[in-house]
Amino acid sequence: MAEISIKGTMRTEFGKGAARKTRREGLVPAVIYGHGETPTHISLPAREVGVAIKTANVLLDIDLGSKTELTLPKSIVRNALKGNIEHIDLVIVRRGERVKVQVPVHASGDFDREGILEHVHNTIEVEAPVTSIPEFLALDITGLAAGDSKYAADVQLPEGITLVSDPKMVVIHLSVRAAVEEVPVAAAPAEGEAAAATDGATPAAGEAKEEKK
Repeated sequence: MAEISIKGTMRTEFGKGAARKTRREGLVPAVIYGHGETPTHISLPAREVGVAIKTANVLLDIDLGSKTELTLPKSIVRNALKGNIEHIDLVIVRRGERVKVQVPVHASGDFDREGILEHVHNTIEVEAPVTSIPEFLALDITGLAAGDSKYAADVQLPEGITLVSDPKMVVIHLSVRAAVEEVPVAAAPAEGEAAAATDGATPAAGEAKEEKK
């Protein structure tokens, strides 16, 4: 479980204009809340936050000078075009408590290559000690046959971690590859056959009239 310390600064200005100014300064607007505490509006270094949240369920130790808060990223808002972080919500956590989180699932193993592997759900919800949240969970799909699935109950959970998602929730499905039906193509007539067909063809309406004259 990754834990990263980041220095934050208190925000005193709010609104869209203030938020844009904060981002121009290379900072990300953020809010810390939870455990009955009054929400705290802060700014965090954009580059450090961007690197930190590449790790799923990373713990952020926010240093505010007068105090330090252990937090877990709860909601991250990104710019739809540029992809940069525009705002982040951080929930306060305490060492020793258990939390419910979504954890990525990594599938591995040799399966029936005639099928098409579908990741129906990339994450499952589990309950874990806040300082022992796994970065990912393993799912063995060795021997998976086309048409079969692997479920949340099949995911390997480390000791101390319990499943919250429905055990019957499909995580991986191996679809049956659709057969391609070959459409027969009519062979073109040989040159002699084409000529014979032309000689025996019924005369056109105009030609028939000329013969009557």
